[in-house]
Amino acid sequence: MAIVTVLNMNGEEVGTMELADNIFNTEINEHAIHMSVVQYLANQRQGTKSTKTRAQVRGGGRKPWRQKGTGHARQGSIRSPQWRGGGVVFAPKPRDFSFKINKKIKRLALKSALSVKVNEQKLIVLDKLELAEIKTKQMQQILMNINSSNALIVIDNNDKNIILSARNLPAIKTTSVNSINVYDILKYDKFITTQNAVKKIQEVYA
Repeated sequence: MAIVTVLNMNGEEVGTMELADNIFNTEINEHAIHMSVVQYLANQRQGTKSTKTRAQVRGGGRKPWRQKGTGHARQGSIRSPQWRGGGVVFAPKPRDFSFKINKKIKRLALKSALSVKVNEQKLIVLDKLELAEIKTKQMQQILMNINSSNALIVIDNNDKNIILSARNLPAIKTTSVNSINVYDILKYDKFITTQNAVKKIQEVYA
């Protein structure tokens, strides 16, 4: 069973915590991680791009010149794709890029990503994370204390003070236990969480 050091908001060691092997110390499955990241990015695409084909552009109903005898190449419409202002060949149309993957693969990918952070010693567990007011400077000081300038902060409740205090920090993102995803875990350098959040993760993803 993996054991991590628990820090306080001043960056001081205050104890240790055991992590469940079935979540934080699993065999890393790179294929599952890859599938999960591809799905996440695909689901973020709006799919709203749209251009007109030659059938949809305005004009071009009349043949620009006769078929033979002009010295020009034959043309049937001034809205053909080779003309300026013409339609687009194989024009992109609105579509849904999202797709689903098996829940077991998704969960395996999440466990693998968490295990990567533990193996790289980039999982930071705090005894608590709370602020009396919305103050970005205080949040920045806490992150400096634990040597984290690029991190995903996972909290077990919807603490408005924490969320709003971290919102203006460019390389910091906050999320809840139920909203963590593989892409964010791997994108940010450190994975910061609290003891209560770790317990919830172990309950939700067991």
